[in-house]
Parts: sequence; structure tokens; C-alpha cells
Amino acid sequence: MKMRCVHRKALLEALADELPPNTIRFSSKLASIKTENLNKSSVVYALHLEDGSIIRTKVVIGCDGVHSVVAQWLGLSAPLSSGRSAVRGLSLFPEGHGFPHGPQQFLGDGKRAGFVPINDKEVYWFITYRTIEHEQELAGEPHMIQKEVLEKLAKDFPKDYLKVVGHSDLSNLTIAPLMLRVPWDVLLGRTHNGKVTVAGDAFHPMTPDLGQGGCSALEDAVVLARHVANKLNNINEAVEMYTRERRWRAANLIVGAFLGGWVQQGGSGIWWWFVKLFRDSIFYKFVYVKMFHSIDQYDCGVLPCVNKN
Repeated sequence: MKMRCVHRKALLEALADELPPNTIRFSSKLASIKTENLNKSSVVYALHLEDGSIIRTKVVIGCDGVHSVVAQWLGLSAPLSSGRSAVRGLSLFPEGHGFPHGPQQFLGDGKRAGFVPINDKEVYWFITYRTIEHEQELAGEPHMIQKEVLEKLAKDFPKDYLKVVGHSDLSNLTIAPLMLRVPWDVLLGRTHNGKVTVAGDAFHPMTPDLGQGGCSALEDAVVLARHVANKLNNINEAVEMYTRERRWRAANLIVGAFLGGWVQQGGSGIWWWFVKLFRDSIFYKFVYVKMFHSIDQYDCGVLPCVNKN
């Protein structure tokens, strides 16, 4: 399995370019959902946006992130904190960074950090750690976030990593707790209601330790599109089949990501020494490889051809 880092902006632009003009409405945040009866047999969903406008539709696919309004409307439980947090950033090297193209990872006491070049001038980096008390005070203060990483969280890490952090584009620095939805809620919870369902982080928020958050959202899109294309005359059934197919895959990724991150950071509590021993002698040599192999083998299926005429 090979890793390739893709700039989020490039991915979003590639997806948006496939849509007709004016399909996307920007700066529109969902506030609430209400159902309206057009007649005895027809229901529409009224999406109330924070700017006061209302969009009425017959189908709703909630892709509104970890704190999804659509997921709340369906009745899914709120995501929980994993007990860990992360700082993520993008570093710019106008003259070139000179690093080999491939991921580099660094382990510390209860911390894990790394970076991977996107191209010759841009490098994505991260650090995960046990959540700190003053984290909320740092949010929205990129200079303070960078200082926290350089002077405290990563002060003992290699010079190359500190160099990358020092070249951060401050407009891209984020700090946030790592959240996840409990896997049994994904397996047994109400993930669809009529023609309403969720995808991506709204469906199955997970920690980033397997690098599958965005990838699993793309999987959702393919599987959902496949079922809808095959059941255009029965969207309710298509949505139900989509959630049924995705439940186990999503739950497995949530569990794998959480355990993988917990082990790599050395665990917690009185068992930290045992977890570190397991990580260094067994996990990376055997378990981690099999985890990624199982991820790589997943098949989303083939989308049916659609006549655009």
C-alpha cells in the first residue's frame, strides 16, 4: 500500500469541477431540519440555514461534519472525545524543502508526530497528544499554537520536524480534540430515515490514525451513488441498502483507528510500559501491516454508466 498526500483544496476543486455551475452554495450552514407534507403521500424536508434561508428537498445526504445537524436529527449519539487532540498544519518552502517524498513519523512520551511532503514546496504535518487543559485558549490563535508545538509539545523532536513546524502557513494551523462515534451506534443506530442519511464524518467520525477519514467519505459516496443509480424508482430502499453495506466497514475503521492511535502513542495509565513493548516489538512488525492490508483490499463496487443526454 502506497501513501500519497493530496492537498484538500485540490481534491475539493476536482470534485466541484464535475458539477454543473452554481450547484454549490457556499457559506451556508445548516441550523435545523423540519418535515413538511405536500400531500398525503409526499414529504419534503425543509433545511433551515443559519442565514435564515430555507431549502426544500426530497432527499437529504448529510455531509456536515463531526457535529452533524443531520446526524442529530436522525438520533445518532454525539461523538465522544478520544482523550487525545491534534495540531495539523501546512508548511511552505518557496525555495523547496529538500525532503524525500514519503512520510516521516516521530514518537515521544504520549505523543506522535509526523510530516509528509505534498510536492516540492509544501509539507503537511501533524502532532497528536493527550488533550491539554488550555487547548481551547489556543484555538483561533495560530501564533500561540505554533509556539505551543515548538516550545512544549515537540521540543524534544528532531530538528527536521521542528523546521517544518517553523515554516507553517499560520492561516492553515488548526488545533482540535480527536472525536469518534462509538462503533455500536454506527452498527445499531438510526443512520437513515426515509430519504435522509449521512456520509463521511457525519456518519462515522474517527480518529485520524489510519488516515482513512477522507478516504472512507469517498467510499461512502461511491457506494451511495451505486445504490441510488440502481434504485432510482425507490430512493428509500437505496438509502437503506447504502447504510446497511457501510455499517461494518465504518465500525471496523473506527475501532482500528482508535486502537492504532492509542497503541502508537504508548497507551495510558499503569499499562503504558506494556503497550510500548507491544508497539515496538509486535505492532509495527505484524499488526499494522495487516491493518493496512485489510483497508487496501476493500472494493466499493462499480458505478453504473449514466447517460448524460
